[in-house]
Amino acid sequence: MRLGAPSQRQLRVGEELRHEVARILEHAHFRDPDLASVSITVTEVRVSPDLKNATAFVTPLGGGDMERVVAALNRAQGYFRGQLGRSLALKFVPRVTFTADTSFDYSTRIEEVLHRPDVERDLGVEGDPETEGEGGAGRGT
Repeated sequence: MRLGAPSQRQLRVGEELRHEVARILEHAHFRDPDLASVSITVTEVRVSPDLKNATAFVTPLGGGDMERVVAALNRAQGYFRGQLGRSLALKFVPRVTFTADTSFDYSTRIEEVLHRPDVERDLGVEGDPETEGEGGAGRGT
C-alpha cells in the first residue's frame, strides 16, 4: 500500500457516510434559513485512518451561496453526528466536517483553457489528421 493511500476500510466507511449524509440532507427539515430551501449534493466523504474524523465535500445545486451553506452545515455537526450514530453500525461515530467541493469549478476552468483559440491551435497540430500529412508530402517517392 502506498503511503497516504486510503485503506479499503476508509473507502468503505467514507462511501457509507456519504450515502447517510445525503439521506439526512434529503429528509431533514432544518430550521436554519441557510439550509431550509437548498438542495445539497455530497460528492465525496474522506475518512481519517483512525475513522474518528471525516470530511464531507458538498456543493449546493443551482449555484447557491457555497460559503453560507458550508458554514450552516458545520453549525449542524452535532445533529448530523447524532443521526449518523442511529443509522451506522460503527464503534465510533466520526466527527464530520463539511467543506466546499471545488472540483466542478476546477474542471470548468480547465475546459475553458482547453477551448481558448491559442491552446486549441497548439493541441490540434499533432493530433489533427488533416495537418499530419502536410509536412511529409513528397518524401520517399
